[in-house]
Amino acid sequence: MAGGGEPSRSASTIVANTASGYHILRIDGYSRTLATPTGEYIASLPFTVGGLRWHIRYYPNGNKSEDKDGISLFLYLHDSVAKPVKAQFGFRFVGDVAEQPLTLGGMHIYDNQSAWGRPQFIKREVFEASKHLLDDSFAIRCDVVVTTEFRTEEAPEATTPADSISVPPSDLHQHLGGLLLNEKGADVVFDVAGEMFAAHRCVLAARSPVFSAELFGAMKESNTGGGVVHIEDMEPRVFKALLYFVYTDLFPMAKKNKKPKTTIKTKKMKQMEEGDVGDDEEDVLSQHLLVAADKYNLERLKLLCEKKLCDYINADNVATILALAEQHHCHGLKKENRRGVPYWN
Repeated sequence: MAGGGEPSRSASTIVANTASGYHILRIDGYSRTLATPTGEYIASLPFTVGGLRWHIRYYPNGNKSEDKDGISLFLYLHDSVAKPVKAQFGFRFVGDVAEQPLTLGGMHIYDNQSAWGRPQFIKREVFEASKHLLDDSFAIRCDVVVTTEFRTEEAPEATTPADSISVPPSDLHQHLGGLLLNEKGADVVFDVAGEMFAAHRCVLAARSPVFSAELFGAMKESNTGGGVVHIEDMEPRVFKALLYFVYTDLFPMAKKNKKPKTTIKTKKMKQMEEGDVGDDEEDVLSQHLLVAADKYNLERLKLLCEKKLCDYINADNVATILALAEQHHCHGLKKENRRGVPYWN
């Protein structure tokens, strides 16, 4: 190499400027929309993402004859534009937002008042048998990402082989869940209506200030007589679900509503997640878990239960859920519940 010096190194990065947003379209009276012929749509109100107006087109009987046995959803560019617009989008049922990561489709080019979408978003037969259709109503969320421009920036230095090393996602929740399952090192036992649960004081105390007070604080002597902590006013399956959350930070899913997950779970983890919980209706489980989460000051679990219950409000349980929200100071759930009261009446 000329001069024998070090080779010069430089790097640059192409960065996409993006704007993102979402719109929720609620369909009340699904069965009545089925009178809409194939190829005809019902449009949402316009919404703005990236400085442009868009709307969702809902085709109850498909946008084409080959898709007439399903529901079609399209994202339509409402505005006229001087040059094509690059955008990505994704449609999900509102009830899946907390459970499934957003998956955007490929980049689409929108010109003046054009549309791209999902011709076969879901088969009607599958949809009508799913949890998403509740009292003839359902809600769709459309996430939109608009790429406005690309710019080039100077990077600190050229990439090295180490930069290409793939780091797997954290599996801490699996290890802690396994610790609960195999009971290795467990140092406390809970008696819940005659069913025994072994656990680890340090884990419980780290996750809940209430457990911390019961197991290490002033309440310790009165609550751990004989080495067993007695839990009153809670079903064993609810306490089991509570422990599952404490160790894994995940919401326990009922068997019938089991969703594919992006993380790989061991057989034992699946057994623990489902267990007795699968025998309960998910909305009832969420009600019991909300009460338990409030009792043990597990704010994330409480909010997860609130979100679940928002999807299950109907004429049969609206009064019960409203009373629950009032009693446990669930402001978001209370607001959603009250908004639905005139509809259910």
